[in-house]
Amino acid sequence: MPFRRPAVLSLLSRLARRAAWALGLAAASSAAAATEPKTVCTVTINSPDERDSFQRHLPPADYRFVELVQRGQADWLNTARQQGVRCDVLVISGHFDDGTEFYTDRFDDREFLTVHEMQRTACSASGDGLFSQLKEVYLFGCNTLQSTPRHVASGEVLRSLEASGRSSADAQRLAAVLSERYGQSNRDRLRHVFKDVPLLYGFSSKAPLGRHAGPLLERYFKTAPAGEIGSGVPSPTLLSLFGPSSMIAVAGLTDADPHAGFRQDLCTLADDRRPKTEKITFLHQLLQRDPSDVRMLLELLEQHASSITPALRQQAGAAAALRAIEGDQRSRERFLALARDADDSAVQARMMALARTLGWLTPAQEQAELLHLLAQRMARGKVGATEVDLACTARPRHEPVLAQRLIATGAPQAAHVSHAAVLACLGSPEGHRRTVHALTSVDETDLEIAQAYLRHRPLSDLQELRALTTGIARMGTATAQVRALETLAKQRLADAQSLQEIAGLFPRARSLEVQRAIAGILIRADYHLLEKTELARALRQHRLKSPDGSDVIDMLIRLLQTAA
Repeated sequence: MPFRRPAVLSLLSRLARRAAWALGLAAASSAAAATEPKTVCTVTINSPDERDSFQRHLPPADYRFVELVQRGQADWLNTARQQGVRCDVLVISGHFDDGTEFYTDRFDDREFLTVHEMQRTACSASGDGLFSQLKEVYLFGCNTLQSTPRHVASGEVLRSLEASGRSSADAQRLAAVLSERYGQSNRDRLRHVFKDVPLLYGFSSKAPLGRHAGPLLERYFKTAPAGEIGSGVPSPTLLSLFGPSSMIAVAGLTDADPHAGFRQDLCTLADDRRPKTEKITFLHQLLQRDPSDVRMLLELLEQHASSITPALRQQAGAAAALRAIEGDQRSRERFLALARDADDSAVQARMMALARTLGWLTPAQEQAELLHLLAQRMARGKVGATEVDLACTARPRHEPVLAQRLIATGAPQAAHVSHAAVLACLGSPEGHRRTVHALTSVDETDLEIAQAYLRHRPLSDLQELRALTTGIARMGTATAQVRALETLAKQRLADAQSLQEIAGLFPRARSLEVQRAIAGILIRADYHLLEKTELARALRQHRLKSPDGSDVIDMLIRLLQTAA
């Protein structure tokens, strides 16, 4: 049947009108989107200088500001996510030295933001999440985009690869690949958090403090083109101004990245929308991977295992998933073999602790592994502050049977202070006396061991404390004496006789460093036990001239004068 021309024209006319309406709606939506203000989210952990500069110069008609930090409120990042906040620009200001969290150096503020929390926010989001429409992120903190890997394939990883039949050259090549994939430099971790974000500004090393960053931003905004903030396009002007302070610009991770699969691993465990049983099952899958991968994933495995609460273990699904891990003997044996071969004793202890959490070791078996570790290190002459820390933190204070069991191996040598300190940590009274006496040694290594021990086992016996202060006062080497005094300062003395002994050393000291160390003890201690006016006078009269201006000695004098 032939088409009738008028009907066809009518249909075409209607379609044209609908197309025009649709185009008009799209144009209107585009115009609305163009005029809608961009949301600048700020996370002000330390200095407000950077945030205030952005806020002063960006026109309110084009940019609206949302401060995400709610001081005194827990989990404020998640609160913002639940409230539907979506950021176009994110400005984070805080110290970031070790790469685990943004933090403040203000004594009256304890606010912080961990990388783990940012990962949880990023991984738990759908298309409308807090970070879903980000175009730019400004990371004002030291080392935020540092490329040094946090994790490098260690000796046990290389040996594991060779044991699996690979040649030495192949093992070296694969170890390098593992270090690149799992290295988790600060730059990698933040690129993972801000996936698909076109532009991240940060610092490859030291960043300027807020009071210096603020003026630099002021100079930038004087010449910045309108609309540049939030465009996702790097600013040559900004990079030039902050370039001497190591600012660089990178893009967030994309699916095309060769190591994007590792982000998926991270997100599978960080996504709080996933059932916990599913996460435990995935944890099991990670443990079944090649031992070299498992070793590189240790921090991630520990982090998730620590979230398995006693209440969760009682749930049927979780209990079944955990039983599956506990019964996986092949994965267990591979994991324990790798742990026992670890070059770093701290890593070995961490892996054994994880094995206990997973049900692969009983507490008694973990204890036996620790003693074996310590005996091996002693036999190899490789006991230092790390092993002392392990022994002191792993066991309760009064358990001399453990010291006796270690002595029975024949590994401890009486001549080594480090061996004595390990035994002291495990409950040996003789080890304790030997280690405390080492604090007055001129041997730097012995001093370091004694310091490590006393961090965990503060002095409580008054006679021992007095004997130690007398011994430190008689030391003839200034460098060793300073270290001994600094260790004593952490004991926060409250014994008048000991304090008098230390205060009496001040006029005799021939080193400014020794005098400062003495002042460090007195300012931390209960100096009210001393005659304050007389002490202040002695400090003023005998203090050596400071080339650096006011110091801890001056501060102590002011405190004494105020308290007098």
